[in-house]
Amino acid sequence: MLQLQELFAALQQIVASAVVTGACHNSDMHAFYADHFVLPLPQGHRFPMAKYRLLRDAVADTLPGILLLEAPAASDGELALAHTPRYIDAVVTGDLDAAAQREIGFPWSPAMVERSRRSVGATLAACRSALAQGVAGNMAGGTHHAYADKGAGFCVFNDAAVAARLMQAEWARGLGARRAGLTVAVVDLDVHQGNGTAHIFRNDASVFTLSMHGARNFPFRKEQSDLDIELPDGCSDDEYLRALEGAMTELEGRFHPELMIYLAGADPHKGDRLGRLALTHGGLEARDRLVFDWAWQRRVPLAFAMAGGYGRDLTDTVMAQCNTWRVAWEYHQRWAFGASA
Repeated sequence: MLQLQELFAALQQIVASAVVTGACHNSDMHAFYADHFVLPLPQGHRFPMAKYRLLRDAVADTLPGILLLEAPAASDGELALAHTPRYIDAVVTGDLDAAAQREIGFPWSPAMVERSRRSVGATLAACRSALAQGVAGNMAGGTHHAYADKGAGFCVFNDAAVAARLMQAEWARGLGARRAGLTVAVVDLDVHQGNGTAHIFRNDASVFTLSMHGARNFPFRKEQSDLDIELPDGCSDDEYLRALEGAMTELEGRFHPELMIYLAGADPHKGDRLGRLALTHGGLEARDRLVFDWAWQRRVPLAFAMAGGYGRDLTDTVMAQCNTWRVAWEYHQRWAFGASA
C-alpha cells in the first residue's frame, strides 16, 4: 500500500493543472468565489445574496494570505455524477415548472443557472486544492437540500455530492488499481439537515454523511444520514460542542475518510433568522476548530463551504463566516509548513 506521502505526491500531479498555476506557493490558501454572478431576485426576497460579496471583501481585508480565485463552472457531465440528466436539462434550459421553482425558492433565470454551476465548481476546485495542499474552501456552496432529481431550499445542485463523486473518479483515474477508492466524509454543520446529500449517498458505503442540525427545523421531513445528531431549540455552546465531540468520535469509530467536505453553516448562531439555536461567535469558532483539528490530527485533507447564514444583522453572518476562514487559514499553515499539533 502506498504511504501517505506518496499518495499526496500522486494527487498533486493529478490536480496540478486544475489548481491555480503560476505564482502560487504552498503557503497560499485557495478560496473560490462566485459572488459576481448575482441572482436577479424580486425585491424583498429573504435570501441574503449580498453576504457573499461582503464575505469576500472581509477576507480580502483581513486575511491577505488567502488567494481569492474565481470559481470555474461545473459542466453537465460533472453535474451528472450526482444529478439525473433530466433534472440537469430542466435547469439548464429553463424547463423547470412553477412548483419546482417554488421548491427551490428562486425564480429561473440564466443567471441562476450560471451561478449554480459556479457554486458547484468552487467546491470541485476547493477539493482538488485541499487534496494537494491540505485545506481550501468555497466562499459559497453547501447546497445540501438538492436531491439527484430536484432542488429545494435555495439549493439547485448539490455541490458536496458532485464533488465527492468527482474526486473519487479522479482519484481512481490517477491511482488505479494501486489503491482502493477514495473515502469521503461529508460533515454537515449547517443548522438544517443535509437531506439531499443523505438521500444521494444512502446506499454508498464510500461516502459517510454526518448531519448535526435542529430537530424542529427545516426540512420537516428528514432523510436518514449515516449519522444524524438532532439538537433542541435554543441549544447553547456547551451542549452543541459536547454533541459535536461525540459525533466526531463516532465518525472515527465507523469510518476512515481520506477527504472531508465540511459544511460550515453560520446559521446555528443565536442571531440567525432561520436557525432556532443559540450559539455565540465563540461557540461557532470552537466548532470550527474542533472540525479542522480533527482533520489535521488525522491528516485528512479538508475542503469546506459556507452553507447557510441568515442573520437578522447580516454582519453577524459575515463575522461568523470570516472567523471560519481565519481558523481554516491557521490550519492550512500547519499543512503548508508541517507545524506540530
